[in-house]
Amino acid sequence: SPGMSKAVIGCAVVLLLGLIGCGEAGTDSSGSSRPQVAYVTNGIASFWVIAEAGARKGGEEFDVEVLVRMPGPGGIVDQTRMIQELIALEVDGMAVSPIDGENQNDIIDTAADRMFVITHDSDAPNSNRLCYVGMDNYTAGRMCGKLVKEAMPAGGELMIFIGRLEQDNAKYRRQGVIDELLDREWDRTQYDPPGKKLTGGKFTILDTRTDEFTMESSKRQAEDALARHPDIDGMVGLFAYNPPEILDALKGAGKLGQVQVIGFDEADETLQAIIDGDCYGTVVQNPYMYGYESVRILAALARNENVLPEDGFFGIEGRTITKENVVEFWDDLKQKMDAPPTPSEVSSPEDSG
Repeated sequence: SPGMSKAVIGCAVVLLLGLIGCGEAGTDSSGSSRPQVAYVTNGIASFWVIAEAGARKGGEEFDVEVLVRMPGPGGIVDQTRMIQELIALEVDGMAVSPIDGENQNDIIDTAADRMFVITHDSDAPNSNRLCYVGMDNYTAGRMCGKLVKEAMPAGGELMIFIGRLEQDNAKYRRQGVIDELLDREWDRTQYDPPGKKLTGGKFTILDTRTDEFTMESSKRQAEDALARHPDIDGMVGLFAYNPPEILDALKGAGKLGQVQVIGFDEADETLQAIIDGDCYGTVVQNPYMYGYESVRILAALARNENVLPEDGFFGIEGRTITKENVVEFWDDLKQKMDAPPTPSEVSSPEDSG
């Protein structure tokens, strides 16, 4: 589980090294002399499909082979195994989004002894990674909190939904939302543990529900929240798949459009719901550029070019998407993904009225 101790992970690492060491390490099957780099996500989601497209584009432009690895339901165990396999393959570099940065420092450091290692999306600041590619998640959380205030100007009761809180990005993102809604000063060191009601200003945050990065559990959590709090005013989903599952639960309960939904990331269902008026808005990162820039940096490092930011932080800003700019944003995203535009992008309900 994501809360696995360092000792247990350390034992797993030793065993995995022994098993993988028996395999054949080296270059790709084509015998190519191009640098080989890896892009490791922290799960499987639409967000990571977009990031993979960016990484693949980076591979083409910077002439490197890109191996993409996405951990499944095994979470941290899957991700650790994948990192060990990449060590055995002797890849030149790896960009990884740690599932539990604090408890994965040892495996990240082991990899960093053998290749160039950077983090993306979620950081492991106490490891020997060379830099972090992504946005400031605390700032992004506060952006999301501002969206909630716009959607619910009179305030009210709401609940936060997120995959897991072991991830560095999840902790800061959630805390940014909470601090903004409760009108607190900016303080990245503060942390409110889940499981208790938080009240301040116009808002009451009933709880934070986690689902261990599974869509089925995400929907169940949303359904349970609606059953326990039938008069809830808002629901905030902070991982890419959370808003679609919230919307599905609301539809099943006959409450679609009656509860304000504020999201994070750019799942198709979330963007369509913004067009339809069932979701107020979402804060998007730029997963395409996460993949692209990660590969660019690793490709340069593999060729002994120093492109690392001095402060170890390569920032990629987030954006707020609402009904005013969702069609333009989605059209641009479709072009990056080489996908055809959908009818919903050509006209919104307001255009046809």
